[in-house]
Formats: sequence, structure tokens, C-alpha cells
Amino acid sequence: MMIIMKANATPQEVEAVIEQIKGMGLAVHLSQGVEATIIGAIGETHSIPMERFEGLDGVDIVQRITQPYKLASRQFHPEDSLISLDGFNVGGNEIAIIAGPCSVESRSQIIETAIAVKEAGACALRGGVFKPRTSPYAFQGLGEEGLELLAEAREITGLPIVVEIMSQVQLDVMVKYVDVFQVGARNMQNFNLLRAIGETRTAVLLKRGLSATIEELLMSAEYVLAGGNQRVMLCERGIRTFETSTRNTTDINAIPVLKHLTHLPVILDPSHSTGHADYVAAIARAAIAAGADGLIIEVHPDPAKAVSDGKQSLKPEKFAEMVKQVGQIAQIMGRSLASVQGEYSPLKQGWA
Repeated sequence: MMIIMKANATPQEVEAVIEQIKGMGLAVHLSQGVEATIIGAIGETHSIPMERFEGLDGVDIVQRITQPYKLASRQFHPEDSLISLDGFNVGGNEIAIIAGPCSVESRSQIIETAIAVKEAGACALRGGVFKPRTSPYAFQGLGEEGLELLAEAREITGLPIVVEIMSQVQLDVMVKYVDVFQVGARNMQNFNLLRAIGETRTAVLLKRGLSATIEELLMSAEYVLAGGNQRVMLCERGIRTFETSTRNTTDINAIPVLKHLTHLPVILDPSHSTGHADYVAAIARAAIAAGADGLIIEVHPDPAKAVSDGKQSLKPEKFAEMVKQVGQIAQIMGRSLASVQGEYSPLKQGWA
């Protein structure tokens, strides 16, 4: 249930409504926007008559939220959410580009890649250290050693780091290092993990499951939001269909649909959605034209020698070319590319 307060409602009137909601055994979510203060009553509200709130001082409108997801709904939060990350926002007029290798393989590999993507225009660095692989015999990641290397790359470049988390067991160690938890497609409905992340205040990039509907993606986001963590970004990464010419099928429709249904920022992953480096730039351009708030791209200095996902990884020079193209599309759309403030100093940090 959504309670919209009058523009001149006093803090005391807002608090009275909150106390009334709590007294009914419901959770409270307060959204104080530029134009209105909205109080959400979260829980089983179907049996509660709206009249219980309509007569309270300062209340303007009481509405039921029709979607099964409440906090993620644009009906509840009309304005776009902005997720702040070290000097730039995701979800505003600027477009965020996250780039880096599928897996952290070595110090030289991750730092070389971080410097290259920073110079090309990326504003955040991605890298996997705990890898969900189809085969149990494939490279599984460097673990905490990889986190330490990513932290060093962040110190050198200033880029915040985005790292996939696979289990609650990894939460305590990862929260010390990462700026954004990435929840992969296979864990989109790992509800225990989502609840645990909801108790942190670390930003999260939630990827759509391989065969998940848009509503299921938003319901998964609701788990994190309900835990109190409002720093959620959604990621379309392609879905499984009968088509085999690409790794997955890019659901470009999902971008405008999600922008209509939710206030949360929407990122597209053209690397996983295509599975082919040759197609990445085209889908990246399409994503920005469709209204995406950002991209997450796999980049490797030598894709042929990558331990994972080399086929879909761009070389740094191809990534730089793609960023220029995306920037041109952004200008046409009245937007611009986000950037991290400050310059890196490789020599000062002991990197040559």
C-alpha cells in the first residue's frame, strides 16, 4: 500500500502515519522525493481498508500497488533511482561503462586491463574471482588473492570494482574489498544470498536469470530492497531460446519495459548476451539507443589466452573504439558517458 502525503504535510504528520503502519505489524519504507513524500506499507495489506489511512492528517492519496513487487515498482517510486559510485551516478543522465576481464588471472593481466579500460573511458572495473563454471574441472577463480589484485588495480586507476558473489559464505570477505556485488544469472533466485546482500549497503548488480521473466527479475530485486539495501541495479544479459547462432538471445525489449516498470537503473551485458566479440559493439550501441543506463563489457589484453570467456572478450583497442561509438549514440539521446574523477599514477603506485 502506498500513502502519498500532501505537499505541506508536517514531519509530525508523516511520523504519525509511520507509527500507524508499524502498529499494524507492517514494514515501512519512506521515500522523500522532490515533489512528494511517499510512505510504503509493506506486507500483507489486502485485508486492511484504505480508509484506515485516508482520514489521517497530512495524507493526500492512498493507493494499492498492483504489482507483486512493491519497492521496485515505479508506481511506488516514480523518480529514477540514482546509485552513487565513487564520483558518478548510475541511473541518471550519464551512462556508466563497466569493463574488465571475465576472470582475474594475474597481477599483470588485471592491472594492464584496468589501465586500458580507464584510458578508453570505463568508469568501473569488473573481474571475477569466484567463477561459476559449467564444468567442475574448469578454472574456478583466484578467490581472495584475486580480490587483493582488484583492490590494487582500484588504487592505481581509481575505478570502483564489480565482482560476482556466488554464496553467502563469501559475503564477509568480499564486503571488505568490493564496491558492487554482481549476482550472476545462476544466482538470481538464490533468495538466501539476496536476503544477505539486502542486509549490507554495498551496491548490487543483479543479472537476469537464463530463463527468467522480467517479473521474476524484479521480484528478486525486491528481496534485496526489502532488506533495506536500496542500491540495486538490474542487468539484462540475454536469455536462453532455441537460437544457437549466439550464446544467448539479447532481449533488447527488456530495457524499455524495465524502464517503464521500475525506477532501478538498467544495465546491458552484450558480452554474455551474444557470446561473440564481433557482435558486442553493435548490441552495445543498440542498448544505449533503447535507453539503457550502462553497459558491462568483458575486456582482455589477449583473449586467445583467456582462461574463461575469451571468445566474447574485446581487446582493449576494440573496446576503446566501441566506447567512442557508444558516446556518439549517447549524445544523440541527449546523454553523456560517466567518468571517474582524478588521474591514476602507475609509476607512483609501483606499476610500470
